Amino acid sequence: MSSTVIKLGGALLADSAALAAVWYGVAALNRNGPVVVVHGGGPQATALARRLGHEPRFVAGRRITTDLDLDIALWTMRGALNARLVASARATGLPAVGLSCIDGGLVRVERRPPRHVDGQTVDFGHVGDVTGSDPAVLEALLGAGFLPIVAPLCADGAGRVYNVNADTVALTLAEAAWADTLLLVAETGGVFRDPADAGSRLSGIDVRGFEAGVAEGWIAGGMRPKLEVGFEARRAGVPHVRVCAPDGIADPTAGTVLR
Repeated sequence: MSSTVIKLGGALLADSAALAAVWYGVAALNRNGPVVVVHGGGPQATALARRLGHEPRFVAGRRITTDLDLDIALWTMRGALNARLVASARATGLPAVGLSCIDGGLVRVERRPPRHVDGQTVDFGHVGDVTGSDPAVLEALLGAGFLPIVAPLCADGAGRVYNVNADTVALTLAEAAWADTLLLVAETGGVFRDPADAGSRLSGIDVRGFEAGVAEGWIAGGMRPKLEVGFEARRAGVPHVRVCAPDGIADPTAGTVLR
């Protein structure tokens, strides 16, 4: 049996057709082994922030999480989005259960110290760096036949809550569950040398190609941290890592393979 961790980008979560493709792919994979779904929610968090008159700040594709940004992450990702994803999955017959990384101490973190990024020192605020994980709650759910859908909110030992990049959470759970495959499901459906040219999708990319893409500017925004996490997963021993579209979840040739 093979096991799979799937990370869903927030841009997909408001698209009913994309979600239908996701659940179709999840059902296909679930016949061959356990599946865990991790979701983001960046676009929804940004939209709510702007409705509240707050403009989020990003550095190298990662969100600065102020007090208000943390509340927004809780309202959107652990609240509305997680509940709606669980309801959507269950409507297709999947035995979904929603949780966050706080539940059962699934992923433990500590506050990220200021970092030197792109020539500046950045305090990311209420952002957590992973210090460990305890997959017991995940194993219990999977053993009982459930499909866990996980929001990327974590806590430290003192009970302080932190926002954590959903790609990083997916990597952590893939390592904790000894997953064979990590799928980074994105609206783009892969890595493109030119986002405006559908024919420029790369079937595969290695670390050297990634570094060149960052230097040349065609790997930027949210794709940069996504690929950083993907290559970290490969170094950690996850055999198969792929960036793909929702309709490519069950197709091992779809999207861009990280080599």
